[in-house]
Amino acid sequence: MSKPEEILLHDKKMEVPKESVADLIRKMIAIIGEDPNREGLRKTPERYEKALKFLTSGYQQNIETVLNGATFSVSYDEMVVVKDIEFFSLCEHHLLPFFGKAHVAYLPSKRVLGLSKIARLVNMFARRLQIQERMTSQIAEAIESKISPEGVGVIIEARHLCMQMRGVEKQHGQAVTSAMLGSFRHNKQTRDEFLSLVRNPKH
Repeated sequence: MSKPEEILLHDKKMEVPKESVADLIRKMIAIIGEDPNREGLRKTPERYEKALKFLTSGYQQNIETVLNGATFSVSYDEMVVVKDIEFFSLCEHHLLPFFGKAHVAYLPSKRVLGLSKIARLVNMFARRLQIQERMTSQIAEAIESKISPEGVGVIIEARHLCMQMRGVEKQHGQAVTSAMLGSFRHNKQTRDEFLSLVRNPKH
């Protein structure tokens, strides 16, 4: 299995923009026909830049820093499930939000992850310009690369504002994606157990 896809940070080949995000947003406001200097919009470009830096802060992190010191040797071979991890992300096609819940499970081999680190891993990949399908695979592959478990399963359920606000304008549509690695892909019993735990609100 190849290493999970990571976007290189601070690539020397990448051009550093001469204008700030706030400068560009100020121009955009004018292009769509508004006055960026009116009372309600005067500070919007700076607010947007600050919000965008937070929403894309995942580019300043990587798997090693997020999962550093998070693995433990333990004799445990039952399924570990962390469900209903809420996240917010930005669709790379329209820069509109998509949001929902991630459910993550793995079967340990010799090591386990700190539970809070799984949520941090979800946040790291969510806080980048994303598509749901890639984000689902990235989470699964990151866990596999870090602790080499018997298998990993990830399910993401999300609502996309690019579908609800434009295009087909369907308000109740939800996208569900999954990534199943190792025993979660090859063993139906393992996969069914995971799906049952995710679907059952009592667990």
